[in-house]
Amino acid sequence: MNEITTLSALESTFSQQKQYFNQHLYPSYQTRVEQLTALRKVLLSHQTALITAISSDFGHRSADECKIGDILTTVSSLDYTVKRLKRWMKSKRKQVGILFQPASAKVMYQPKGVVGIVAPWNYPLLLSVGPLISAIGAGNVAMIKMSEYSPNLCALLANLLADIFEPAQVAVVGGDANLAAKFTALPVDHLFFTGSTSIGKLVMKSAAKNLVPVTLELGGKSPAIIDANMQIATAVSRLMFGKILNAGQTCVAPDYLFCPRDKVDELVSELSSCFSKMYRHVAENKDYTSIIADHHYQRLQELLQDAKAKGGQVISCALNPESETDLAAARKLPLTLILDPQENMQVMQDEIFGPILPIIAYDNIEEVINYINAKPRPLALYLCSFDKALQQQLLLNTHSGGVCLNDASLQVAVDDLPFGGIGASGMGQYHGEEGFKTLSHQKSVLTRGRLNFTPLLFPPFNSMIQRFIYKLFIR
Repeated sequence: MNEITTLSALESTFSQQKQYFNQHLYPSYQTRVEQLTALRKVLLSHQTALITAISSDFGHRSADECKIGDILTTVSSLDYTVKRLKRWMKSKRKQVGILFQPASAKVMYQPKGVVGIVAPWNYPLLLSVGPLISAIGAGNVAMIKMSEYSPNLCALLANLLADIFEPAQVAVVGGDANLAAKFTALPVDHLFFTGSTSIGKLVMKSAAKNLVPVTLELGGKSPAIIDANMQIATAVSRLMFGKILNAGQTCVAPDYLFCPRDKVDELVSELSSCFSKMYRHVAENKDYTSIIADHHYQRLQELLQDAKAKGGQVISCALNPESETDLAAARKLPLTLILDPQENMQVMQDEIFGPILPIIAYDNIEEVINYINAKPRPLALYLCSFDKALQQQLLLNTHSGGVCLNDASLQVAVDDLPFGGIGASGMGQYHGEEGFKTLSHQKSVLTRGRLNFTPLLFPPFNSMIQRFIYKLFIR
């Protein structure tokens, strides 16, 4: 086993990585590409084992959702990075003002060192190997702390990566939340965390003790909006996959939905129809993913019970009802709507992270904008509308980590788009070139030649040259 599970092994590996990096401060382009290419080959040749491990950790996860959400997206990121890495690595020339001539200036992208990656359980391959791709592309070494909910994938990934990398280059850490706390307290050179906002605050606090720079990819309540002029059937077809993928256990899934008041009944009917066409049954359906753990399943049930108790109307989208016992045994929950959600409901306070969708009726778009802006800034915002003016109105009058118009969640899969939150939904960005830059230090280099006029500025002050410079540049 190559998985790190003890504090002593963690500290020892960290020390090895620091030492290794200090001996390999600037890996060549060829070295980085070879490592990324080897990583791609390993992932593709072990697809079945990866899918089996991920599904086992979930209790059951759709094999196709594993391919779409984890393998396809990870391989796409690898291909995108390898194709463009040489250009990213090139030093960038910068302008030098006349006051500092003759000289040249550039920025070179210097690897940061040891990168600590904390991965969540919901897309455990993409959100562990994805940041690793950025780390390797930028020339770093890395340690990956896998979620305690992903033990099977953790063990497999540790073995697979050990075939490519020495522990001093890339290491995989298992263990529970206590070891995760120790991991985030290490004085790494950059800490990359994906997870909940509440844990993100603890991670940032821990990293601050060592002045470790952090990237926080969090979540929050991402709103979706249906324009009053949008056909409901079209809107549902655009939003459904992003909401129900991975049984709603996606950080960018639409968390609540604004619908024109006079179209709510039609929306409920269309959501139910669409869901039932996708999943004629749920409990034994291999295409439908389980909730990750018993306590998460119970958490979702408690959200529904709380909503009912506070006057909400709870509607299952399953047209073929199944017994609660069968659903609970499989830890599966059909898409469930909440009408008339109230602010005091728990479902409107915290990120849902499951197949529950509150629907808020609205009368005009201004009240929607005001509602969104009164809340913490979301990771994503979705608008179903072909009205260009309305699109611009939403883009210019709301803040969010990202926006997707007339679809949901797909913005995450576009390699050339930076991904990251803002405020409570995160800090920093990655994917593509942004990931390379995030895990590089942009080192400024100013070069002066033999000719040098700096002594003209030396004391004693108030010389003719100095007065001329002041007159020319301070005006």
